[in-house]
Amino acid sequence: MHRKIALVASNAPAAMEAEAELRPLYDFVDLAEAELLIALGGDGFLLHMLHQLLDQRRSLPVFGMNRGTIGFLMNEFRVEGLIDRLAAARPFLIHPLSGDITTISGERHILPAINEISLLRETRQAAKLEVMINERTMLEELACDGVLVATPAGSTAYNLSANGPILPLESEMLALTPISPFRPRRWRGALVPESTSIRFNVREAAKRPVSAVADQREIRDVKTVLVTTDRSRPLTLLFDPDQGLDERIAMEQFIV
Repeated sequence: MHRKIALVASNAPAAMEAEAELRPLYDFVDLAEAELLIALGGDGFLLHMLHQLLDQRRSLPVFGMNRGTIGFLMNEFRVEGLIDRLAAARPFLIHPLSGDITTISGERHILPAINEISLLRETRQAAKLEVMINERTMLEELACDGVLVATPAGSTAYNLSANGPILPLESEMLALTPISPFRPRRWRGALVPESTSIRFNVREAAKRPVSAVADQREIRDVKTVLVTTDRSRPLTLLFDPDQGLDERIAMEQFIV
């Protein structure tokens, strides 16, 4: 392998210790000139680095090694044999979501999300949302604490905690999952193709304010949110051959 490799680490002590071990052993380059990125930390740090690449409109394969807590998107940390591991790693393509968000005041924000885009009530009052699929109204009024749209890669995160379904990586589907729905009581969410556009219109937006969160980025007091899949900016995650993301997602369905 002759690709230029960059190494980045979170500010967690375990990640910084791992960086100190690796740096003297390999010929790393600055991120600006890298062709492959190694990220040391947890899932949150990996998402942060992926968002940085999206913001820079760069497409680098990323090999994460877990020096955080859960590490669902990470590989095991090992110092030895790193170049061989990178050469044998399996690539997985992820298409992020795009949230086109308009606030009550008319401000517009377009934010990417790798795991999910969620709408959440800001006060004690329930949010009231109109849910549209491909510009057709499917729910005139969803009264709830919130709702989210999750990718397959993000379906085991917040979506799973909200009792949403786990999506196989190759499913090319999105999970539309309510958070503590009050009305309609029997609606438990939906699965839609990733080519679907999902629009949320906030009813009584001034009285019942709602925020929109794209992974870790929040916009408050929103009026409308349009969620689509952005296939123009794919991200590539690398995994050891025996620890693929598709296998991890599949196994999550059998954890009790």
